[in-house]
Order: sequence, then C-alpha cells, then structure tokens
Amino acid sequence: MSNPPIHIKSKFWNSRLGWKLMASYFIVIVMGVITLALVAEMVVPSTFSRHVMEMEEIMGNGTDPARMAQLEADLYANYQSAFTEALTLAAVIAVVSAFLVSFLVSQRVVNPIRKLMHASRHIAAGYYDERVTVMSDDELGQLAHSFNRMAETLHQTEQLRRELIGNVTHELRTPLTSIKGYMEGLLDGVLPPTPDTFQQVYHEADRLQRLVNDLQELSRVEAGAFTLHRQFVAIGTVIQRIADRLHPQFDAKDVTLTLHVPENLPSVWADEDRLSQILVNLMGNALQYTPSGGKVTVSANRQGDELHITITDTGVGIPPEHLQHLFTRFYRVDKSRSRAGGGSGIGLTIARHLVEAHGGKIWVHSDGAGKGSTFGFSLPLRAI
Repeated sequence: MSNPPIHIKSKFWNSRLGWKLMASYFIVIVMGVITLALVAEMVVPSTFSRHVMEMEEIMGNGTDPARMAQLEADLYANYQSAFTEALTLAAVIAVVSAFLVSFLVSQRVVNPIRKLMHASRHIAAGYYDERVTVMSDDELGQLAHSFNRMAETLHQTEQLRRELIGNVTHELRTPLTSIKGYMEGLLDGVLPPTPDTFQQVYHEADRLQRLVNDLQELSRVEAGAFTLHRQFVAIGTVIQRIADRLHPQFDAKDVTLTLHVPENLPSVWADEDRLSQILVNLMGNALQYTPSGGKVTVSANRQGDELHITITDTGVGIPPEHLQHLFTRFYRVDKSRSRAGGGSGIGLTIARHLVEAHGGKIWVHSDGAGKGSTFGFSLPLRAI
C-alpha cells in the first residue's frame, strides 16, 4: 500500500496575501533583470565586434594592428563597464519602483479582501445585516456582490427560522390550550363527562397529531430525505381516484368538483403516492377557500414534453402581493383567519418540494381577492 502524499507547507506561503503579491511582482522583476543581463552578455560581444570592424573600415588599414587590438580591448572594457553600471542602476531603480508599485497594487487588491474577511467574521458571529461596499466591476467586485447576496440570503433564512419557531409554537399552543382547558373543566366538574366533551378533546388531539405529522413530512421533504418510487402512472386514473376520495367533502360543503382530463393523456414517470399527495394538498386547498355554491375544476393537458395539471376554483382569490409567498411554510394571506379553519399552512410548501423533486414546476395565478385562483404544476413526460 502506497504512503499518502506529504504536503509541505511553506511558512512564507501561509503568510498574508499582500506579501505574496509583492513577492510575485518582485520575482517577475528579478527574472526580467536576469534575462536582460544574460541576453546582453550573449549579444554585446558580437555587436561590439561588428561596430569595431566598421570603425576599422572607416579609419583605413594604415593603423598599427597591435595598437588597434589594444584600442579595441580598452574600448570593450570601458564599454562593458559602462553597460554593467547602467544595467545595475536600471535594475536597482526597477526593483525599487516595482516594490512601490507592487505595494500600492497589492493594497488595492488586499483591502477589499480584508473587508470581506472582517464581514464574513461578523456573519459567522450571527450579525447577518453585515454588508461590504462594491468598489469595482472586476472579479473582486463580483465577489463582493456574491458575498452581499449570500449575506442577504442568510438574513432571510434567519428571519424565516425565527418565524418558523414562532409559528410552530403558536400552532402547537392552540390545540394544547384547548385540551388543557377541557381537562381542567372535567377535573373541576365544570364540564360534564359526556361523549361530546370527549369528542372535543379527541378532535383537538387529532388536530395536534396532524400538525406534528405535517411538520415531520415538511422536514423530510425540505431535507430531501425521501425516495421517489417512480413508475409510469396514468394521471387520469390518479385524478379520478383522488376526486372520488374527496367527493364527500365537496358535497358536504356544496362545492361542485369538475374534471377535464382527456383519456388519451400519456403516462408520467412519477411516484404515484407522492403524486396523490400533491393532488390532495392542492384540491383540498381549493376546497378550503371556496365558499358554498362555488366550483373547483381540475384539468390536465399535454404541452410539449410536459404534462400540466391545474386546479381552478371560484373561491376567495389572492391579492397580487401575496402570490410569491404562498409556497412559503406557514404563510397566510389572511393573518386573522382561524388556524383551525385554515389548515397547518404547510401543505403548499410540501407540494412544491414534491413537484420539484419530480423535476417539475408549480405556480399560482389569481386576478385578485374574490376572483378565484388557479394552482398548477408540471411533470416531465420523459424519465429523468
């Protein structure tokens, strides 16, 4: 068995980013100077010899060869010395200039990153209102934009968490308070131990159990902790079965349930139980907010590679400002509506997660209060 690779971490490369940038600039300048010196050392002799030969031709052949050789040697030595001195001075000036410029540039690069670092520490400490100033449109500016979006998302998530705790507390308190009140009445002899009294206690306990089951289901679907048992499902058969199941409730409330489902619809690759759960939630929601004498219509049709199912009611309708929040857990259009009459407030959230798990989309449309509403979702016809 081979040994795992050993990672040797340099103390320098674990230091601050500013020094790394300055070092990188300095290394580039040093390599440039070295390259310039090496090229000069290779090119200068031949270039100098060519110029000397041109001088000899100009001066003529009468010059003493020995004196000419000595003159050439002295001239080359002086030229090389002057060139080396000029190159050294230029290198020193270049290094100093590069150091100053790299310091300024590195600070401009590092300062925004340092601000992001401080802001991220505040976010980690729970101060989700922390933001950074975007100073440019480059990669650092885009990073700042992404950080601010992340901070805003975390801030909204924290608000939703607090609202969730408050909503769950309220949802649990209501039936528990009712059960406690009935039991105190029974113990004090204020309420008679009749079947009606016990039926009320049972009703509140059943309501509490449904809420706990809904919360457990919501937790599972939001975490994706469930498995879809997909098969080819005839959507018309599923809709008809759910309609038959809910018909007594529609009849009891005097709400008409109508189905518009063509017989030649293709089968969808879906989990039949989860699909039934989606339809029960949406059709039950339509029944909940449709008054007596109203109408609920379930339609299905094929659109390209998708199957669209819509549930349209003639109920209370939804104001436009509430549409985008309807699939948020515990969200209610009418805050004053009785909890007992409005359900747990998480059925639509569960439906959204189940639809998205199938690769589909869910939506809602309403022309306003008192004008009814339409909930719809799509399912892909192809297996995904």
